[in-house]
Amino acid sequence: MRFPQRFASSSTTAGAKPSLVTPILATTVALGSALAYTATYGGLSANSPAENGLHPAAYPWSHNGMLQGFDHSSIRRGYQVYREVCAACHSLDRIAWRNLVGVSHTTTEAKAMAEEHEYTDGPDDNGDMFERPGKLADYMPRPYPNDEAARAGNQGALPPDLSLMVKARHGGADYIFALLTGYCDPPAGVQVPEGMNYNPYFPGGQIAMARVLYDGLVEYDDGTPATTSQMAKDVVTFLNWAAEPELDQRKKMGMQVLVILTGLWALSVWKKRFVWSTLKTRKIAYIPPKEVRAEFKEVDQRMKMKERRLHLSENCTKNGREGEGEVMISHLCK
Repeated sequence: MRFPQRFASSSTTAGAKPSLVTPILATTVALGSALAYTATYGGLSANSPAENGLHPAAYPWSHNGMLQGFDHSSIRRGYQVYREVCAACHSLDRIAWRNLVGVSHTTTEAKAMAEEHEYTDGPDDNGDMFERPGKLADYMPRPYPNDEAARAGNQGALPPDLSLMVKARHGGADYIFALLTGYCDPPAGVQVPEGMNYNPYFPGGQIAMARVLYDGLVEYDDGTPATTSQMAKDVVTFLNWAAEPELDQRKKMGMQVLVILTGLWALSVWKKRFVWSTLKTRKIAYIPPKEVRAEFKEVDQRMKMKERRLHLSENCTKNGREGEGEVMISHLCK
């Protein structure tokens, strides 16, 4: 039998050996890449935990709970720490004086703090810029006029803005608290360059910012002991509020939404269970007319009689009593 040409096989490599060109080429490329990386970066080495920084502990912040909000007394104390310690180097560009009103300070207190600073405004009627006292609508001033001045005053390091610092760092408030309280002497074998400070929570373990919090550094208005951990906790709470000033309102709105959605869910269950129960549980049945029912009844009786006759006939035939079966069938027919 001869197959059509389109089904005929034209392969002539059925018995050929597999080629080794591809595996050899892939191995050569892999070895070449490893050698090039070693020559460029000096070797293949895994990062140690110390190079990436220690992971901070999880602290029980009062504002982390679903039904909990910020500690406003801590926010007030934290702003005092920021104002007296952190504001010398770090800015807070996204916070205006008006944001403090009703959160940590009164309107009079916020106005008084704003008026302590001079802001450039204008132009006036003559087209000149002028200096004026701050207002509630003004944002908190920067410690340096520009980034170059900030670098010059901090040995080349640029102090970051703290407005979104809690949201911008992995670990959030836990990381910043651990960083502020984690300064210690370097372990044996660790060399810290001049101008750097050892902190195991900072990636690489070396940070340009020196330790800034010490016991008794500030004097709280409410008499709270100003320990290092207390000041760190307060300033981190303040920075967390600065990054999320809408947190309390968002949680309140979230609870209202949950209450409303729960009510709507209960209403939908009731509507499905009771209002639509007649459609969900109804049964459709066909009731024929009286004449049709009588005809159906007669046909049903005939079918039953036929089945009984057939059953009796089969039983009698099986038991060898064909005559008795005929008698019984004739009796049934009568």
